[in-house]
Amino acid sequence: MKLGFIGVGNMAKAIISGLVKKDVAGKDILVHSAHPQNYETFAKQSGLTAVSDNTAVAQQADVIILAVKPTVIKRVAEEIQPVLTEEKLVVSIASGVSLADLQAVLGTAQPILRVMPNVNVEIAQGMTAVKATGDLNAAPYQAGVELFARIGKTMEVAENDFPIFAALAGSAPAYAYLFIDALSRAGVKYGLTKANATKIAAQMVQGSAQMVLNSDEVPYALIDKVSSPGGTTVAGLLAMEEAGFSPAVVKGIDATVAKENG
Repeated sequence: MKLGFIGVGNMAKAIISGLVKKDVAGKDILVHSAHPQNYETFAKQSGLTAVSDNTAVAQQADVIILAVKPTVIKRVAEEIQPVLTEEKLVVSIASGVSLADLQAVLGTAQPILRVMPNVNVEIAQGMTAVKATGDLNAAPYQAGVELFARIGKTMEVAENDFPIFAALAGSAPAYAYLFIDALSRAGVKYGLTKANATKIAAQMVQGSAQMVLNSDEVPYALIDKVSSPGGTTVAGLLAMEEAGFSPAVVKGIDATVAKENG
């Protein structure tokens, strides 16, 4: 299967990096962007196939990933539409561009998959929202879903829920980094090196996240399991809540969703 990327910004590079780590052959990944110095250099460094124009990508690829800015995606869709067939899958990662918007250009018969991956696809630990113009279990949609399943988890999400998904999965890695950084700074306060404190905090977050994923219990039940009455953990939890920890997180998500909705 040939994959074609139109646009090679940060997210496209993260997706490609994850796929290559999962043994997708570089020669089967076609790339093109408006900036030759960008895509040609990236293709050479990564062992990919550089293609001369958008139409050539669409002609040669089985799955075409539109990884361009939302402001230009309709123009790019118009450009490639004449060479598309119903056997090809068009995948859009453009924020705020609906399936209906793309169907208006590509036609209702063209299989289209809208996705919203997060940056963790680069290490094959991504979380990707998917929504299709047809049955996700049918070809060629399934090929697109399986592609993102190779580099993390996928979840079918209604389009009107994409903004909250963007906040929880797309923007929240930065919030997790902020939490890890705050923990590591606290470690430095008490004498640890920043490097050691960061490793401790990051491993703790990774392990705690895996516990949540592996457990049938809600997070608060897991909190109770590590909180002895009158103990150190309870003291820390109370102090953080008194400082507004949970409301601050919700406000951060509110602000992210508001921005996503424009």
